[in-house]
Amino acid sequence: MIDYIQIGLLAVVIGLLLKEYKTVGFSRTSKSAVVVDTSVLIDGRIVEIAKAGFIPGKLVVPQFVVSELQLIADSNDSHKRERARFGLDILIQLQAELREIVTMTNTDYKDIRATDDKLVRLAADTSASLCTMDFNLNKVAAVKGVTVLNINELAQAVRPVALPGEKHLVKIVQKGSSKDQGVGYLEDGTMVVVSGAGNMIGKKLEITVTRMLQTEAGKMMFAKPFSELKTRYKKST
Repeated sequence: MIDYIQIGLLAVVIGLLLKEYKTVGFSRTSKSAVVVDTSVLIDGRIVEIAKAGFIPGKLVVPQFVVSELQLIADSNDSHKRERARFGLDILIQLQAELREIVTMTNTDYKDIRATDDKLVRLAADTSASLCTMDFNLNKVAAVKGVTVLNINELAQAVRPVALPGEKHLVKIVQKGSSKDQGVGYLEDGTMVVVSGAGNMIGKKLEITVTRMLQTEAGKMMFAKPFSELKTRYKKST
């Protein structure tokens, strides 16, 4: 019962926000407007990104995106339900803290059923960009000529570049593709494959970067334990 009361209260708050913002608050030719989808609100990082000034113009939240969040918030799946409620909380936070750049719109396309298709159509009709973390939506929008802003790609782009020879402290969390490899992660999420660390799962060790590799999934770092390289250096001298 409490769950339904919480969802109802969220719906009332969102409804009041939509009542105040009845129309599309951006120009039909506003290339600086950014339409956001459900995945972006559920992720939540859009708040800090917008506060940092990385959003070029208005953040446009369609009513059909809010409706989708409300539908998921009523789901029987507890994980989906909690994430959707978090997305609604993020929308309320955006309205409270970044009111001057957030715009709600009731624009809808009754002839289109899929939310993704509606998002692409809205962005195309208004010459706006589309902010999403959905891989398939990203591809479809690109094919349609819509500019896509992907938060995951932004996160990858701003990660520091590690140069060969740099030292880092890494916890080995699993084995690599080879039995002698151990895999860990830097604080920014960069995967580190450490040779000779396959038997050190659960331990922290100082590693030295040997090379970096850019993949579709992001940056991957290859390294060796610093102690191993140090021993090799002493032997060579």
